[in-house]
Amino acid sequence: MDTLTPDSSKHTPLLVPASCYRALAAKDARFDGVFFVGIKTTGIYCRPVCSVKTPRESSCTYFSTAAAAEAAGFRPCLRCRPELAPYALQQNLAYAVWQRIAAGALNDGDTERLSAEVGLSSRQLRRVLLEHFGVTPVELAQTQRLLFAKKLLQETNLPMSDVAYAAGFGSIRRFNALFLARYGMAPTSIRRAAGVTPANGQDAITLRLAYRPPYAWEAMLDYLAGRAIPGVEGVIEETPGTRSYARSVMLNGVAGWLRVKHLPARKQLELSLPANLAPVLMPMLARVRKQFDLDANPEVIAAHLSADPLLAAQIRAVPGMRVPGTFDTFELAIRAVLGQQVSVAGATTVSGRLVHAFGEPAETPFIGINRHFPTAERLAQASVSDIAGLGMPGARALAIQSLALFAAEGGLQMKPGASLEECVTSLKTVRGIGEWTAQYVAMRALRFPNAFPAGDLGLQKAAVEVAGGARLTEKELLARAANWSPWRAYTALLLWNSLS
Repeated sequence: MDTLTPDSSKHTPLLVPASCYRALAAKDARFDGVFFVGIKTTGIYCRPVCSVKTPRESSCTYFSTAAAAEAAGFRPCLRCRPELAPYALQQNLAYAVWQRIAAGALNDGDTERLSAEVGLSSRQLRRVLLEHFGVTPVELAQTQRLLFAKKLLQETNLPMSDVAYAAGFGSIRRFNALFLARYGMAPTSIRRAAGVTPANGQDAITLRLAYRPPYAWEAMLDYLAGRAIPGVEGVIEETPGTRSYARSVMLNGVAGWLRVKHLPARKQLELSLPANLAPVLMPMLARVRKQFDLDANPEVIAAHLSADPLLAAQIRAVPGMRVPGTFDTFELAIRAVLGQQVSVAGATTVSGRLVHAFGEPAETPFIGINRHFPTAERLAQASVSDIAGLGMPGARALAIQSLALFAAEGGLQMKPGASLEECVTSLKTVRGIGEWTAQYVAMRALRFPNAFPAGDLGLQKAAVEVAGGARLTEKELLARAANWSPWRAYTALLLWNSLS
């Protein structure tokens, strides 16, 4: 479609009006989240998949982000709800900063602190976001807070005060004033239009998260189920043939649980969690989006990888394969170390012992999910002999303790914009972490789509079974994988899935 391409390049897509209008007229889901359209005659901006009658081409103007549309004076559509659009996944500094802001990094208004965290001056941070998104950090944060509040107003019956604080507003007065100024209506009007009745004492919150189809949901659950940490997480069957993912959570000192299930007709996932987690909803949703790889564009990934006959048949067999992430980076890193040179089942058994020995009790409505994963500080203080006593070699127990110390000192908090090579090199400074473990953590926890643990025997075996011939060496597999960039992580999941 000309120069409008829904990919994950390092720059904002060039929005060619004629191309955007064709995507809008076709209501092409591939471009959902890639751009937004502002309707000059109404002052409203929509997703390209909005169900309203397609406006005249002369009435349309296009924006790469919701924040840019709002900065231009447009307000969000109540029907297609721009806050539900999948994000346009990109690997660059601007997008990494945006992710932090979307998770609430500027809810306290401290731009200087965020600038220091990403290794920029406040002036540089402002310039990066202006160049990429066309808005300042404050404008971007305001848009994210308002859209998140709008989401809560339309999907939950949380009290208005809880909505305001969950969306990062310091006061209800500030929330009401900014909402009225930006959207031209009071928050209560949004709630009434959605048919939601506010209530006090709500037991649970249910929210919806969009993705670009297709989505290989059953393959995602199969992968997570096989590696679930006993006591902490699991795949549950609520009704025959209907599975969902559930786990305990501890975030910013607030304990609870979550459950994620699939709504295929809506092309969404449904997230359920207790109301006491309302204060941490913004970072919570950001973590769930990463864990279930909701920002992926499967059409773009498949188009690139299908050029290799080794992968084409597997892509057709399992359309919409995602890279399973993790709710917590430290948890996944420990699980990866426990999986070194042992079977998946063996690593699962030992991880359950680790949780029972060092994790805190958790209250959830799910049978068997009753522990929180131990914190980095707790494992850093544990003796190597106590860890080894759970059923692992002393060297691996030492690696667990070393990784816990590394994490407790902030080692797993990689700077936004850091490259895959930089992150892998940093992880390999930890005693007991080699190339395979570092690439696996980079792939699943740090969300690098080009990470690739080529030393994995399963990948080497899968490449043989799909292509035929002798098993590839690590060097040979890396050479073959060169043509799979920048989506090598998705290739790994496709190959692993082929074994089952």
